[in-house]
Parts: sequence; structure tokens; C-alpha cells
Amino acid sequence: MSSQPRCPHCRHFIYLDTLTCPNCEADLGFHIISRRFYGIRAGQTVIDGQTWHACSNRGWSCNWLVRDDAPAGRCFSCRLTRRRPEPDDTVAMEKLAKTEESKRRLVLQLADLGLPIVPWDVAPGGLGFDLISSLSHGERVTIGHANGIITLDLAESLDDRREALRVKLGEPYRTMLGHLRHEVGHYYQNVLLTDDEAWARCRELFGDERASYKDALSRHYSTGAPADWHTSFISEYATMHAWEDFAETFAHYLHITGTLETAAAIGIHLDASATNLRDIDVIPLESYEDEPVQRLLTDWEWMSQAFNRINRSMGFGDLYPFVIVPAVRTKLGFIHDVITRAPLTGEEQEALALPQTLERT
Repeated sequence: MSSQPRCPHCRHFIYLDTLTCPNCEADLGFHIISRRFYGIRAGQTVIDGQTWHACSNRGWSCNWLVRDDAPAGRCFSCRLTRRRPEPDDTVAMEKLAKTEESKRRLVLQLADLGLPIVPWDVAPGGLGFDLISSLSHGERVTIGHANGIITLDLAESLDDRREALRVKLGEPYRTMLGHLRHEVGHYYQNVLLTDDEAWARCRELFGDERASYKDALSRHYSTGAPADWHTSFISEYATMHAWEDFAETFAHYLHITGTLETAAAIGIHLDASATNLRDIDVIPLESYEDEPVQRLLTDWEWMSQAFNRINRSMGFGDLYPFVIVPAVRTKLGFIHDVITRAPLTGEEQEALALPQTLERT
């Protein structure tokens, strides 16, 4: 988002998932196109002469607004969900509400980055989400991506279950938002790499994605990551296959840009004298679209160190428990290029850009 969200009535700070202002108790709805909150009465509001309604999933904590002439009563983010638990499975639906919150944050970030989103019900291979629980009816759920559809296990929204898996798999970080950012990386690898030159460069950096995934999976879980994985990869999981290396790096690009955007929106900056090693202040930007990746990663190096120190002062682990080595910096540079310089024609931008898609649906 380009600014800090505030209540339109009392100007009190609010979070992106806020339904009711904690200060003045006004009912609020989030308008994705303007990136602003509006007060709602009787479940609706008028924006620029157009009536907008609360999403029909507001009872499950969705605070987004839906245009009066939309084809359904669900907001754009909720309509991207292809499968979800049965309404009478209230336990799973509670977990869905938390996961949908992470998904809305993801969709908003994709919009801020200017990435195209073609919904699953608009075109074959379009983006969609199956959000189902392995705790419901004994259904087996495998987190992953296939043909534009991202599947998540809602059971992982349980802190103890997710933490147990994190420890078992030796991961320093595991969240539902992290899963979403990783899996959407698989989707965008096929969307953004549009020519042979881009694919050739991608294979040079990440490896050949045409290699057997089944064999790579078996090898990874039998022998683990190479001993020297730290010199070339952002995580152990990234070593498994070229697809996973791209998706892991893509996810980290979203981690970095999303956190820096938030830092910029609330006015965080580091005084040069506080670092002892710089001559200029570190001032994060709301967007790095027109900046070289070196500026992005330099800002992140200093800001992440500050965030890690803050976390440690509260007795938590590091906010960002990763080291970006030179090889990973190069990979992040590739991701930065394909995101900020996606080769879309004017016609494609008009057809695919999220704001236009939202206005038409």
C-alpha cells in the first residue's frame, strides 16, 4: 500500500484486516482500487457515485468491498478461492478466515507491484486457490501449485502444527503468507517469462526446470541439501529443483519489498550515525520499481538488521533469519527485472492489469 491505513472518520491507525475501528467503533470496508478504507452503513457505502457493498464473507472476517454491479457478492480476493471447506465445518472455516487474511495481503501486494492477475474462472491456467483442511473428513492435502491453482492446507494455520513441521523440516521460517508467496512464484514463473531469452537466463541462474521433479523430490528427502548450499541458495528447500529455487527466491523478493513498503509507509528510517558504517541515512521506499536491485538490497540489509535487533530485544528469533549471498543477490536481481520490466504490450496491460480487472468484475 502507498500509505498508512487510517480510519476515515477519526484518522486512527488501523490494520489491513480491520473490520471495526478500535477507536471510534465505525464499521469499515477496504476499497482495493483506491487502497483506502471507507465507513459503511447497513453494509454499504458510495464511492465516486458507485455503490459498494461489504463482501458476503464479512462474517468470516473479510473486510473488502464489492461493487454493486459485480457478478457475485464476494470480493475479488474471495472470488479467487476455487475450493473451501463446507460451511458447516466451522472449525475449518475459522482457519480459512485467517488464511484468507494472508491471501488478501498477497493480492494487495501483487497489485502494488503491478503484476497481472487473471482469475481461474476467466481463463484456463488463471490464478486460483484451493483452501482446504487435512483435518476435515481425513482428506489428504498437499501444498503446491498446478496449472494456476494454489493448494494450501488450512491445518497449517494452527501454530503448533505449523511450528512442528517447521522444526521437523529444519526451516527457519514457515508461515501461511510465506506459503502463498512461494506458490504464487510458481504461477508467475510461467506468466512473466515470455520468450526464449528470458527462459535461457532463468535456467542459467536457477537450473533447468525440465529436469525430473519426481527424481529431485526423492533425492532431496533422502539425502538433503548439499553441504555448501549456503553459497548459492536462499534456503535448503531451494536446492531441490530449479522450480523451487525460483519460487523460493520470488517469495523472498515479496518478503523484502512488502516489509520495506510497510516501513516506508509508517516512516521508519535509520539515521546514519546509528549504523556507524554509513554516511547517509537509510530511508526505505514505498516502491523500488524505478530503482536498481542494488538499492533495494542495500536498504534491506540495513533495515533487516534493525528489525532483527528489535525482535531479539523481545526474546524472539530474527524477523528475517536468512543471509543473502552474492549468488542469491544475482537471482533476486533477475526477479526484480522480470517483475518491474515485464514485457507486456499496452493491450495486454489493459486486459490483465489488476485495477482494470477489478473494475470489470
